[in-house]
Amino acid sequence: MVEARQYLLTVEEGKKLISRAVAAMEWVREAAREHTLVIVAGTTNGYLAEIMLDQLGERGDFTRVGFRRGANTPPGVKAETGPFANTDVVIRRGEWLRGKTVYDVAEELGPGDVIVKGANALQPDGKAAAVQIGHPQGGTIVPILRAVERGHARLVIPVGLEKRVSDSVEALAALLEAHGTPGPKLRPVTGDIVTEVEAFKALTGARAVLVAAGGVAGAEGGCTFALIGGEEELARAAALVKDLRA
Repeated sequence: MVEARQYLLTVEEGKKLISRAVAAMEWVREAAREHTLVIVAGTTNGYLAEIMLDQLGERGDFTRVGFRRGANTPPGVKAETGPFANTDVVIRRGEWLRGKTVYDVAEELGPGDVIVKGANALQPDGKAAAVQIGHPQGGTIVPILRAVERGHARLVIPVGLEKRVSDSVEALAALLEAHGTPGPKLRPVTGDIVTEVEAFKALTGARAVLVAAGGVAGAEGGCTFALIGGEEELARAAALVKDLRA
């Protein structure tokens, strides 16, 4: 019998969910064990880095606090920093190459290698995303796209549905360029996009539908999902959500 349940996930819970789904991808696990896995700094990717390093026994002193490159914050508010800010986690054949970044290894990437890079915008159909570009030379996305376009690396894009936008990312990128709008530009990207919808399906088998968004008291930016499936699928979903909230 097919039934449905509703769950509200905060932004942080969504990041945890997505990171678990990416960590469960066979080609991501294989890249970490047998090839090269590049986890580009980002808030969702911080959770992913913890999972992958734990699985390999390489966690050491890694902390996801401040693990990002740039941040959008309210005016006058500084984002907290940490020892791994503006760096990445590069894992090659099960070993964390401490101190290495995507800039150091992008030209070496070959078949079987995977890059995980978050995004700042997700277009309505979920088939493309975009990253904000504030760096004058284009930031990390430039070497990433070169590696992907050569056909030598696979790009995984974890992005929460709180980042959905009103139009295609191509149109929004063109709008910012045409009007010379001050501030970051947008660079459209495609790859294996993983939102909460894909994550729920991969981890529980249940179909997730975004039915509402927003809230208060910590639920600002959160998303409410209807999960549809059989008894076993919904039981797995309930257990997963409980664990995310622990």
